[in-house]
Amino acid sequence: MVAGAAAALTGSAYLASSSLWNQQDDDFRMVSQCDNSSTTVVGMLQGISESVKNIETTLGSAGLTPSGKKAHGIDVVLGAQWGDEGKGKLVDMLSQEYDVCARVAGGSNAGHTIVVDGIKYKFHLLPSGILNPDAIGMIGNGVVVHLPSFLAELDGLADNGIKHKGRVFISDRAHLVFDFHQDVDGTLEHRLGRHKIGTTKKGIGPAYASKISRNGVRVGDLRDWDYFEQRFRALAEHHMNSYQGLEIDIEEQLKYYKSIAPRVLSMTCDTIELTNKKYKEGKKILVEGANATMLDIDFGTYPFVTSSNPSVGSVLTGLGVSPKKLRAIYGTVKAYCTRVGEGPFPTELDTEVGIGQHLAVVGHEWGTTTGRARRCGWLDLPQLKYSATINGFTSLNLTKIDVLTGLDTIKLGVAYKHKGHYLTTMPASLAELNDVEVEYEVMPGWKQDITKCRTFEELPENCKQYIYRIEEIVGVPVRWIGVGPNRLDVIDRGEAFEDNE
Repeated sequence: MVAGAAAALTGSAYLASSSLWNQQDDDFRMVSQCDNSSTTVVGMLQGISESVKNIETTLGSAGLTPSGKKAHGIDVVLGAQWGDEGKGKLVDMLSQEYDVCARVAGGSNAGHTIVVDGIKYKFHLLPSGILNPDAIGMIGNGVVVHLPSFLAELDGLADNGIKHKGRVFISDRAHLVFDFHQDVDGTLEHRLGRHKIGTTKKGIGPAYASKISRNGVRVGDLRDWDYFEQRFRALAEHHMNSYQGLEIDIEEQLKYYKSIAPRVLSMTCDTIELTNKKYKEGKKILVEGANATMLDIDFGTYPFVTSSNPSVGSVLTGLGVSPKKLRAIYGTVKAYCTRVGEGPFPTELDTEVGIGQHLAVVGHEWGTTTGRARRCGWLDLPQLKYSATINGFTSLNLTKIDVLTGLDTIKLGVAYKHKGHYLTTMPASLAELNDVEVEYEVMPGWKQDITKCRTFEELPENCKQYIYRIEEIVGVPVRWIGVGPNRLDVIDRGEAFEDNE
């Protein structure tokens, strides 16, 4: 025990003298605390314990489990590919245990479909966790909101018996998407012709452009009608002057927004304060990511991206919380790849024939928001490793692996080569990414029906080997495995498994 105490003291003295703790604050005077304590071993250990608590509070590492994960914190579900990975299904499953479910970025360009008791719910702005009657739904400041769509979504829930009054909160700092933003979005996409980006034409990009240009209008501006009217008129006139032929009925639009203002304001609040208050109260908070990492404005295949940051950073900037409050980051990834819209897709297959057609048809690959057919391809592990690097996934949610059932062999994209050289990351250059040669590993498939499997051990051996290989190359454990289309067709290997990896 004495030797252990001496070792602890030596480590404490080192920390106190290092540049990291080169502060005069009492919280970091570890050695002096020990000196002022009792000269007994117990006294010295008490001093060390108090100092460690102070350090943990400063670093945000208090309350860690043995695996290093916090016992309490904000959990995040993110898309790890190009979107449409099945995030909503995991959120729906997890949200039954959470008190707060939040959206933090994007807008009605997102789309999650959840089927409950035979009723299909399509979410675009609201967090799908609102289906939990005991949870509140939060629209964070980083989201851009088309209020007509938002209210229609609420009304749709009410029509299906979902009581949401008093459970939905929208940030007063969230920016508004107006109908003319959507008109401009469609006009800009049309002008690009064959170089189009593949936008959903929901006005998201133009709304974020207004935000960054500092002439946007925020939800909270509805509290002061004169100010809202001034801002709206200026913004509408700016757009009509900028886009020839664009017509906006300003008076009609103002009449509409004045009519809905009381209803919207009844749900409007400072969500930064509310979120952090709920965190301090020990409430469980779940962030539902929209879109995906490869559509991130900074990290994705620019310019074929969305207009926000659907990676982990948006949780901080779009909800107003500090990094040390995050606990778990769950990356959702299909057992193969899909993409809607334009842009590079290294492992793409022809969906008109063969395996590409199998993935598209068996996987029902049509977009929730746009209805467009999705492009399909093999699972791209260099891309997934890149996504894991950016987001720091604590575990993966592997969806739709049942779609691969029946294939004789399955290919895994394991490396990129460009002009004979292996690449170590996703290239920023689209020309280079378009030109990469994907190196594949070919794995044996399986024929057995896996939709009734509820434990990992029940899966066919070849299916398990496929999952093991993903874990080995990406370096992140696969906790959830989607084995069928229904709500409960999921294998959860459990948090204990995740912690032990």
